[in-house]
Amino acid sequence: MARKEKSEYMIQAVSHALDLLEQFHGDDVDELGVTELSKRLKLHKNNVFRLLATLESRGYIEQNKATENYRLGLKSLELGQTFIKKMGLLHQAKPVLEELVNESNETSYVAIFKDGYIVYLDVVETRLTVRVVSRVGTRLPAYCTAAGKVHLAYMSDEELESVLPSQELDAYTPYSITDRQELKKDLAQVAERGYAFDIEELDIGVRCVAAPIRDYTRRIVGALSISGPATRFSDERLEKELVPLVTRAAEELSTRLGFHK
Repeated sequence: MARKEKSEYMIQAVSHALDLLEQFHGDDVDELGVTELSKRLKLHKNNVFRLLATLESRGYIEQNKATENYRLGLKSLELGQTFIKKMGLLHQAKPVLEELVNESNETSYVAIFKDGYIVYLDVVETRLTVRVVSRVGTRLPAYCTAAGKVHLAYMSDEELESVLPSQELDAYTPYSITDRQELKKDLAQVAERGYAFDIEELDIGVRCVAAPIRDYTRRIVGALSISGPATRFSDERLEKELVPLVTRAAEELSTRLGFHK
């Protein structure tokens, strides 16, 4: 007897509730009203209201009494924090990040790859006044971030095409790589040398270098990166100081996760 796909067991009401919660994802969304949610989800307002009432009763959504709009509730935050605390990667990464910042005096991140995007999970900031704004929790396009490139570099052509945008690659700055063949050449160099650069490809004035983190399965499970203002990240400093620091730190974290060469 053929086994059914798990998607065939999906409960539609639960799926709608999760679709509703995901509408609040992103930096540009704070609160949403019933009408807006109804449009986004293509559901009748009565159904949206019932979903909101259910989620509000469990603490995942709360209503702003002043505007009557809705926003994420504390239960959503608690669930996210629990997920982060349980991740072995983050537990092991913290002391490595702190040592990396002590050695470089630059802001350092640990990030994971998700559906074509990079998500920064944790950061240790530099003590210097001029620094890059923390991006923990935000999703950034992988093809123009150093942390994203170290994931993309080890994918097959089929895997790469499945995670890159199907349309043209957007240019976030004049230095963003938007030509697919040029990107593949860049990724081939990343795979050969074992680290990646972002030279103002996502934000003007910001440079990054990243190296892959592997676990005991030898899979890449994340990336360590150092980010800072271009004025402090000269080509010479990147190559001579920051590349050795980030690659050594990524190797140490990989070893902590059970990786052996």
